[in-house]
Amino acid sequence: MSRSSFGSRVMPSARRIVAGTAVVLASLGLSTTTGSAAPSYASVAPSTEQKAGTLDGFVIENLPDGIGTPSDFEYEWSDVSFHSRVWETGPNAEGAFKVDLTVKTIRGEQLTDLETLKDFLVEYEEKDPGWQLTPVKVGGYDGLFAGDEVFYFIEPGVAAEVTIDHERFTDEDVLDTAAGFRPEQS
Repeated sequence: MSRSSFGSRVMPSARRIVAGTAVVLASLGLSTTTGSAAPSYASVAPSTEQKAGTLDGFVIENLPDGIGTPSDFEYEWSDVSFHSRVWETGPNAEGAFKVDLTVKTIRGEQLTDLETLKDFLVEYEEKDPGWQLTPVKVGGYDGLFAGDEVFYFIEPGVAAEVTIDHERFTDEDVLDTAAGFRPEQS
């Protein structure tokens, strides 16, 4: 199965999975800690009101203030399955919606380590092979960070990714959100 064929007026071709409405969720406070070799981002336990629930066996605990309405999507590309929750604001005066935040699980046998995850995302997101990424720790997981996006390897066959609207939110927002997006049993 290929990527979705419908396009968003506000996202590049690799991120065409937008649309829909659901329940508006509350936001929460976040904290950051730094490790010695690569930055490490940890989360603070949220209140019940701050939790955003679960997605495909992952808890969603940290959300930045001001995000819109969530919608869930499931899709597959190149034998890799995705489960995503997308928060959007809108419509604006022209009727368009804008993606604020996306969290997604990425599952596939070909994802054996962080390097294979990166290689897969370079192809899937149509990135330049020289994509500039910064190594980070997200919770206890090895990841790579690119400003509006962070992805991290959980275990063979399982990874996660968080993207954010970098015009409205900071690097810390995407990293703090990622720190609170983790497998339920962790």
